[in-house]
Amino acid sequence: MRNASLKLSCLVAAFYFGNDAMAQEVKSDTTTRETKIEEVVMIGYGSRKKVDNTTAVSTISSDEVNKTKVLNATQAIQGKAAGVNVIASDLPGSTPTVMIRGLGTVKSGRDPLYVVDGIYADNINNINSNDILTYDVLKDASALAIYGNRGANGVIIITTKSGKGRGIQVEYDGFAGVRSPLKKVKMASSSQFARYTNLALEAQGNAAQFSENQLVNTNWFDAITRTGIYNQHNISVSGASESAKYFLSLGNYDEKSILNGTDYNRTTIRTNNEFKITKGIILSQNLSIAFTNTTPKPLSAFTNAYKQSPIVPVYFSDGIYGVSFVNSNGVASPNGSSSFNNVGNPVAQLDFYNQRQNNFLLQGGLKLDFSILKPLKFTSSFSGEYNNYKSYNFSDLRAIWLAADPTRKAADFNAKDGVNNLTNEKSNYFNWVLSNYLTYSQKFGEHDIEIMAGMEASVKNGLERTVVLRKDVYENSDYWDLSDINYVTATNGNLVSFNSIKSNKNTTSSYFARAQYKLMNRYLLTASIRRDGSSQFSDGNKWGTFPAFGLGWVVSEEGFMQNSGFDMLKLRGGWGRLGNQNVPLNILTLSSSDSYSYSFNGNAVSNGVTVDKIYDPNLSWEITEETSAGVDFELLNRRLYGSVDWYNRRTKNIILDLGPVPTSGLSNNGLAHMGEVTNKGLEFVLGWKDRVGEDFTYGISANFSHNQNKLTKVFNNNVAFITGGGLGNGQYTKLFNYTTVGHSLGSFWLWKFDGYDENGNMKYADTNGNGKTGKDDLDDRVYFDSYIPKSTYGINIDLSYKNVDFSVNGYGTLGAKVYNGKKAQRFSGENIEKSVATDYWTASNTDASNPAPFNSSPIASDFYLESGDFFRINNITLGYTFNDPMDKVKAIRLYFSAVNPIIFQKFSGYTPELAGDNDPYGSAGIELDAYPAVRSFLVGLNVKF
Repeated sequence: MRNASLKLSCLVAAFYFGNDAMAQEVKSDTTTRETKIEEVVMIGYGSRKKVDNTTAVSTISSDEVNKTKVLNATQAIQGKAAGVNVIASDLPGSTPTVMIRGLGTVKSGRDPLYVVDGIYADNINNINSNDILTYDVLKDASALAIYGNRGANGVIIITTKSGKGRGIQVEYDGFAGVRSPLKKVKMASSSQFARYTNLALEAQGNAAQFSENQLVNTNWFDAITRTGIYNQHNISVSGASESAKYFLSLGNYDEKSILNGTDYNRTTIRTNNEFKITKGIILSQNLSIAFTNTTPKPLSAFTNAYKQSPIVPVYFSDGIYGVSFVNSNGVASPNGSSSFNNVGNPVAQLDFYNQRQNNFLLQGGLKLDFSILKPLKFTSSFSGEYNNYKSYNFSDLRAIWLAADPTRKAADFNAKDGVNNLTNEKSNYFNWVLSNYLTYSQKFGEHDIEIMAGMEASVKNGLERTVVLRKDVYENSDYWDLSDINYVTATNGNLVSFNSIKSNKNTTSSYFARAQYKLMNRYLLTASIRRDGSSQFSDGNKWGTFPAFGLGWVVSEEGFMQNSGFDMLKLRGGWGRLGNQNVPLNILTLSSSDSYSYSFNGNAVSNGVTVDKIYDPNLSWEITEETSAGVDFELLNRRLYGSVDWYNRRTKNIILDLGPVPTSGLSNNGLAHMGEVTNKGLEFVLGWKDRVGEDFTYGISANFSHNQNKLTKVFNNNVAFITGGGLGNGQYTKLFNYTTVGHSLGSFWLWKFDGYDENGNMKYADTNGNGKTGKDDLDDRVYFDSYIPKSTYGINIDLSYKNVDFSVNGYGTLGAKVYNGKKAQRFSGENIEKSVATDYWTASNTDASNPAPFNSSPIASDFYLESGDFFRINNITLGYTFNDPMDKVKAIRLYFSAVNPIIFQKFSGYTPELAGDNDPYGSAGIELDAYPAVRSFLVGLNVKF
């Protein structure tokens, strides 16, 4: 009875305090070990007890998110949820790439949907991690289908904190830390560069050009980087009374990154309030404001620092920027006759790049909960998002021109295109969502049922963007305004271009329903359906239906399981259909040409107009169907817990470009449903949590996921080719067409390295057996693995002894390939890595790791394709808490954290995490113009009043 009463008390508290009571822990009478009682997961338009949930949902608490002190909370969940692959960049303000159970599309949107307190968002760059209460990742289709045509890439539901307890609670959390590159690439010294390049020139029949006794030995990476500094300060005020709950937080994050001049600052304000208007009527309000200021710098500076020769000084003795000119003595000099490479001075590149970005994002919403009858509740919510962005980019064209060549004179500069130019950009958008739904919950003896039904309207008004390019402006930024511009007469003056763009408006109307049924506390059924209509598509194709169901059996509730040793054993499975309406816009364009002109009496009267592209009027959203099954278990008085999941996800109508048939007379590609992608996988979670005595608690958990991604079908061999992964030297590394069937999306397409010839030059395999190799046969290229890992895993350890807490978590990947683009991009006269300069093929060293010295661009082969596997310690935190140290202070916690302190990687570059442009057929997986991974060390303070 006492245990039952205790559970009932926890449930009452969970109901009253809402989400803040999600994971309460209580002590059992029969044991001193802590056990979770009635843990709740968010499932979309509601919540569900975890034990009653039939879907695959990973829940991460605020404590887990906040342990890793990073700017974006998504980066902090890396390795904490099975089936969730996070590819993160340490560039301030960047958005991590998130793939939930694989990649299912080529040209359409690939990002998950974020739902923040009911607000739909594309990312969470504006959210202060300290404000997050829970982070729920919906993974399988039976959970996602309630979001219809938005759910194909997964949904992440974020619930922010609200008021709780009695009276006012004030909390401060702040830290300061330093950052440095996690890994550096050792480059050749001046003498090594000279020796290697001379041999390469001689191999081409040219004379040696460089002295091995150089005046300087420039480390260009050190020249463009610094010790990064970052800090964050957050203060929150919260509380509750019988009629209201309130929460207010203020936060500021500031970082001076490792790349010189790259500064980032974000200020956030969040307020969540809940008011009990009268019995049965509750009004909730949330508001989030984020101000972001950035001074970005070009990431190509990292590539230029890698490529520029160490014999070139940052500055010559007369103070001008060093350039790659070499004199007759074989040393870099402003008096040299010509440049020996086409790489600029990366320090000058950063100095001349003058850009500033300002962003304002406002998100907010109102929600009304009205208990019509005891079991029936009506919910109405309205949320909106407004964004305003502006930036400038100033280029001193004359100064850049002079710095590139020490022999140039200012008087010789051709000012026809202006001595400088200034680009001003402004953009804004406004989106909103209105949802109304009824929820009926009731118990009838052994029957427990919940039915939810509603409707929703959402509008994305489209981005309004204005870009103005001017020349010959004042160098003083105080005078960079547009008040003196006459838009009619300025076309021959200093107004170079003026563009005003309004992107497509999208409206969606939706109807949805879900039923959840539990019989005898052990048999579970969930069914949902959503019908969406989108303005994105033509008449007759606007509406789609997305059903799903889930089944569950809590086996441990059966009588025959009472002495089995299982505290909880549940089997679950489901099926669902999802949609992706974030697809390329299907527009029918008309072409005008003299060849279509209408003539009378031999004179052209008017130009003709015709359709010049393939147009499919039936184009609609991409459809994904998934079947999944899982097992959840808890053993040994809930100390041992885990889950196993299996899924088979199929996107059966991916949208691709279709090339016109030659006889059609059309010349432009069109869009069509032309392919099928499958993702099949397994996910494992295993953990142990226990208490030893009264003072020591510990927990260890691990997760592992494996995903097999494959393009299984292309319905028309006339699918347009996609060539991507460009190296900036006229070569590409990726291909998508009908031959991609059977391979993973984002797979590399390269020549196959086949050892060295008798002169130490690289050879390539004749894969098609026609007797031609290398550049002589473009068809010798073959597919290799993708940059997307086949498997990911995470390990998390938490220890606590009295007032001391210690935690470690790590993350790793298996089965990924990354391309060392900066090494493979080499042109004439550029630097090489130390390993290349000290271990190359010679007649006496035929087993060398590198070919004989060469001074030209190599072809794109798997010689530069490396393993992307790594394991990294993401975070180590040690803290000490002083409880009730003084009057009105409840607790003070001091902590030290090391973020990304250690990595074990096979890749020889800066980082194997290469999100690039997030496009599987773009720069993703290629280290070129990439921001290095960084390690951070910080000290922090948390005070609760």
